[in-house]
Amino acid sequence: MTTQKQFFVYILASKRNGTLYAGVTSNLPQRIYQHKNNQVEGFTKKYNVKLLVYYEPHENAESAITREKQLKKWNRAWKLKLIEKENPHWQDLYDYIIK
Repeated sequence: MTTQKQFFVYILASKRNGTLYAGVTSNLPQRIYQHKNNQVEGFTKKYNVKLLVYYEPHENAESAITREKQLKKWNRAWKLKLIEKENPHWQDLYDYIIK
């Protein structure tokens, strides 16, 4: 029995209405752990962007990458609206994905 790999698009924030970062991964818990522990060099480490405020599953890498590129092109207001719709209290969703 083979398990199909799942992909995720995610948005991290430094705080409510703070700096945002969109990314894509095939292992969401591991990737968010890496961001939280400053194991990912670059933007998220530099700007202390560690709160998982939004994520969505995708069945394949192509659709996840396409969605990530779409989100990166969105203006800030659209991203904030998406987060507010799904996570109005800006909870860190990391605890929900590691259970």
